[in-house]
Amino acid sequence: MKRKTLSILKWTFLTLLCIFFLKACIPSKQNTLSIKPRQSTKYWDLKTGSKIAYTFIEGKGNKKPYPIIYLHGGPGGYVHSKVIEVLGQLSKDGFDVYLYDQIGGGLSARLKNVYEYTATRHQKDLEAIVALLKAEKVILIGQSWGGALATLFTADNPNKVDKIILTCPGAVKPVNDTVEKLKAPLSLNLKDPIDVNGSVMSFLLKPRFIAIRFWALLGKKIASDEEADSYLNKMAESFTKGLVYDSSKTLPEEGGGGGYCNIKTPSSYSRIADPRPKLINNNIPVLIIKGQYDNIPWGNTNEYKDIFKNSQLKIIEKAGHDIYIEKPDEYLQAMHLFLIKSS
Repeated sequence: MKRKTLSILKWTFLTLLCIFFLKACIPSKQNTLSIKPRQSTKYWDLKTGSKIAYTFIEGKGNKKPYPIIYLHGGPGGYVHSKVIEVLGQLSKDGFDVYLYDQIGGGLSARLKNVYEYTATRHQKDLEAIVALLKAEKVILIGQSWGGALATLFTADNPNKVDKIILTCPGAVKPVNDTVEKLKAPLSLNLKDPIDVNGSVMSFLLKPRFIAIRFWALLGKKIASDEEADSYLNKMAESFTKGLVYDSSKTLPEEGGGGGYCNIKTPSSYSRIADPRPKLINNNIPVLIIKGQYDNIPWGNTNEYKDIFKNSQLKIIEKAGHDIYIEKPDEYLQAMHLFLIKSS
C-alpha cells in the first residue's frame, strides 16, 4: 500500500511538472493595450545607441535658464499621459519641460541584448540627453526609481544639476538594506498603503512568466519584447492599485511597460559605484515629496535627506505613491514654490 501511494505521488508530481514546462514553453500574451505615439511624441537618437521617445513642452513667458527633465519610475516604466498633463503646467513658470521614456519602456526602443539593461545604461542615456540639450544645468524631477537615477546622475555630474525634486523616491542604489528598518516619526502620520502583494504574487508564479524571467536573468530572450511587455502591463493593472490612497482613482494603464527592462535592470544595482561618497558636502537644493500612503519605506526616503543636506520634505496627505493622480494641485504647488523660491 505504501509503495502504491509513493508511485501515485511520483507520477502526479511528474505529470504536474510536465504541465508546468508545457505552459512555460507556450507563448501567451495577456490581452493588454500597447502604447501608441501621441501627437506630441518626438524621438532622440542618442550617441549611446538608444532611440528615446519624449515630449517637449516649451516654457512660456519669462523663460528660465535651466530646463526640467522628468525621470519616471520603474525600471521598465513609462511616462503616463496624466504625468504630461500635470507636469506640463510647470511650463507656465517659464521652464522648458522634457518627459522621456527610458530605454526599454514606453515608446522608446527595446534593446536586443538584455544584458544592456543596466542602471549605468540609463545614466549614460541621461547624460547624453543633457549634452544634446546643451544646457549649462538641468532641473531633475525623479519619481520612484527615477529618484535613484537622478541621484546616480548627480553623483557623477554635480555641476550639471541646478535643483532636484524627488517624488516618492525609491531606495538609493546600491540599496542599503539597513536603512529600511528606520521608523518614521509619529508626527509625520505616515500610513501603510493597500496591500496588493497577493494578486501580484499569483501573477508572478505563472509558468510562462517564470520562464521568461529566469532566462532573461541569464541573458536570453525566450519571448518577444511584445509578449514580455504584455506580462508587465497586465501585472501593473494589479500593483498600481496599491500606489494610490483611494484605489478607485487608479488610472487605466496605457500599455507602456517594458518587461525585459523591468526584469534585468535591478540585477545591475549591486555592480554600480556607490554615489553616496561623491555627494558628501553637496549643496544642491532638493525637495522631497512623499505621499502619506507611499509604499516606499520611510528609511529609504530619509536616506535622501541624509545625502542631500540642503533638502526639505513635503508630505501630501491622503495620497499614495503616485501623488500626481490624487493630489495634482498640491503636487504642483509644492514644486512651484520650491522652484521659484530657490531660484
